[in-house]
Formats: sequence, C-alpha cells, structure tokens
Amino acid sequence: MLFANGKEVSKKHLMTALEVNEDELQAIITLLMQKYEQENSGIELIKVNEHYQLVTKKEYYEYVYPLLDNRVKPSLSGAALETLSIIAYHPKITRSQIENIRGVSSDGTIYKLLEFELIESAGKLDAPGRPTMYQTTDNFLKMFGISNLEELPELPRYKLDENEQIVIDDLPMNEVSSENENGKD
Repeated sequence: MLFANGKEVSKKHLMTALEVNEDELQAIITLLMQKYEQENSGIELIKVNEHYQLVTKKEYYEYVYPLLDNRVKPSLSGAALETLSIIAYHPKITRSQIENIRGVSSDGTIYKLLEFELIESAGKLDAPGRPTMYQTTDNFLKMFGISNLEELPELPRYKLDENEQIVIDDLPMNEVSSENENGKD
C-alpha cells in the first residue's frame, strides 16, 4: 500500500485497509522500519505527523532527484531559513508578527516559502484586517527529516542585559566546546 500510493498514507487508512488496531499497526510499522534499516536498501519508511511514507534514503537523494524532477532544487537563503524557523517554533503566526521578530519585511520570503510548499495558511487571525496566519507543512517535516514539530530542538533561553543586548543562558555544550577550541571565550 505504501509503495503503490507513493505519498503519505494516514495511520487511520492503514488500520482500516489492514483491519488491525493501532497497536498491531505500530508493530507492523516498527518491523518494516527495522527491515529497511538492516537491509542494504535504497528506501526507508518515515513518519510524518500521523502518516507514513516510503521514501528514498537521504544518502541517495542527490542521485535520484535529477531523474525524477527537472525543477531547480530549492535553495533557501538565510532570511528564508530564519523566517521558516520562526514559523516552525510559532505555528499560526502572522506576517506582521514575523516581521516584528525579524525586524525587517518578510513578504518576499513568505511568498518563496509558500511557493516551495514549506509553509501554508493556517487561517485568519480574529483581529482587525483578518491577517493570514502561517504554519509549516508536511513538506517542511520531510525536508528536515522530522516526524512532527515536537522533534525540533529546544531553543536556548536568553535574557536582555543592561544594554538591551541578548545574553544566552544555556548554550549547548558542543557549541561552547567548539568555540573554545577555536580560541573564542
């Protein structure tokens, strides 16, 4: 079913088609994931929210992509990645809220992320002007290799010092040690 569909298949659809309960489906999915991990296979089974899909393993993407799609591979600027991360950590955020965080206009970046189908409309905010709210898509999850937004790394905590400059309280240890090795304190 997963191979024939070629797209994500919902957990509910799989349970109905296979006539199994959620625990039985999870056992089947786990077995399949392990099978594709252990075999010298070019595919893997991934979970995206409450859906499953067979996909090409990441290490073979650069070989397969040109064969299937002649479009230019999406490349994201720093501004696009920044905007995308703001939306990922703040689902249902408006353009003006994004611009308030970034400090610059984000219109072009938002349009590019919509074009790449990495974000989508999450409805309208019940406020004057009814601004559009944005959220990430399943394409975002696939692109970054995560199943859901709960898998995003935790943001470091910060505070403002007396000069209104950001001070980060808890840098991850590997970042601190690499900075120290490069002569930074």
